Amino acid sequence: MKDFLVACQQSSDFVTIELSYMIAPQTTFKFSYYKTLIDKEMLNLSIRSLQQLDPSHSLATIEEIVSHIPIEGTYSTDQNETTQSSVLKGLVLIHSDEVPDRYALIPITNHDGIRTSNDADEEFSVVGPKVGFVEDMDINLKLIRLQLNTPDLIIKETTVGTISKTKVSLLYLKNAANQENVAKIEKRIRALNFDVVFDTTQLDQLIADNSLTPFPLFITTERRDRVVYSLVLGQVAVICDGSPYFITGPTNLFDFFLSPEDYYTPWLLASFFRLIRIFGVAFSLLATAMYVAIITFHYDIIPKELLGRLIYSRQSVPFPPIIEALFLEITVEFLREAGARLPSRIGQTLGIVGGIILGQAAVEASLTSNVLIIIISLSALASFVTPIYKMSNAIRFLRYPIIILAAIWGSLGIALGICFLFVHLTQLRSLGYPYSAPFFPLHTNDLNDSVVRSSYTRINSRPSYLKPVTSIRYQPKKAKVKLDFDEE
Repeated sequence: MKDFLVACQQSSDFVTIELSYMIAPQTTFKFSYYKTLIDKEMLNLSIRSLQQLDPSHSLATIEEIVSHIPIEGTYSTDQNETTQSSVLKGLVLIHSDEVPDRYALIPITNHDGIRTSNDADEEFSVVGPKVGFVEDMDINLKLIRLQLNTPDLIIKETTVGTISKTKVSLLYLKNAANQENVAKIEKRIRALNFDVVFDTTQLDQLIADNSLTPFPLFITTERRDRVVYSLVLGQVAVICDGSPYFITGPTNLFDFFLSPEDYYTPWLLASFFRLIRIFGVAFSLLATAMYVAIITFHYDIIPKELLGRLIYSRQSVPFPPIIEALFLEITVEFLREAGARLPSRIGQTLGIVGGIILGQAAVEASLTSNVLIIIISLSALASFVTPIYKMSNAIRFLRYPIIILAAIWGSLGIALGICFLFVHLTQLRSLGYPYSAPFFPLHTNDLNDSVVRSSYTRINSRPSYLKPVTSIRYQPKKAKVKLDFDEE
């Protein structure tokens, strides 16, 4: 412990106060802490409580000090490793040279500077609650506990990061989650050898089954209702301190097209909107590639009424369709990245004005055709219909290899790209479970909440591919129709 304190004293914000003059003259107690991490008012309260004691009180041991500090959570310990990590997290250490290997810790961490507003900005929904998470893990766990009022909600805590010592919490429902899934993800987290963990999204990459894929293998979310729903289904959730995001798993491909809004609207409308999302992703992935393939190889399938307009729009363009398409796709990515890095108001203005000006200028300069600008714009718009941002990034990335294949082999290249994509998806695993479930391998009972969302009377069971402890969530009953008036 002495070596640890010597190392801490090299920092200017580490303070040690001796209090022997106010307690017991034969014992010198020291308060050691990082002044940038603690609440100074709470520290003054602790010191005043000791100053105001009657001189007849004997304060010669650490336990006697703890008993007279009016702050909840103050405790004594003899564990050096626990003591050192607690000091680095912002607790005040009480120690004495006369009482070796015995310490007291006061939890008076300062939370100034931590965001308190918990609106779900990135995963916004029109219908339903807007409760999100913040960078304080205790607040996030409290939000989950308030929604799941059951002792079956188990929270396991560990630390990750050889330098950061970041607290990581693993959550699951005991009567729902398969213990193999819990043990598997806990083992992967404990086996990590990493220096600093900044965010939960880093854990997503560090514990994923496959790092050679653009597809996310865990859902990253800032919404409480999505995390609660995942826990109820039998999945496992993970969050680290300092991050407003949970990751949940195991997941499959169709989980990334589910929106919390789907469960707040009638099932017919929810199914329609979910199909729109899936169609939008397919359109975003293939529209530009199909344009390149048709203009390059298959222009004979274009109707005569449309062929004349395409010829007119491209007659002054000096580039082949592949160069034209890549130029516009990269321009859209420039606008998107620039808008994301600028303040919100400036970014929105840049995206709208920049897109209009650049698009009009590109057509007038004969660098591209009007038709391709429409297709690129619709593809960029459709890539954002997925509720999970990481999946939209994967779709944006996959457009480029398919466009290149379409320029080389036409429709055959698109078919090869789609086949390779399907093979890749069937080989992916999330915590060892098939990413393409429930279609491959086929689980007919799980199809009720995949491409479409069925009524609540048919989605009362947990996904079978997760191997939950109990399959049934609730027992639906038909509502009894009762007329409040007499029909005569």
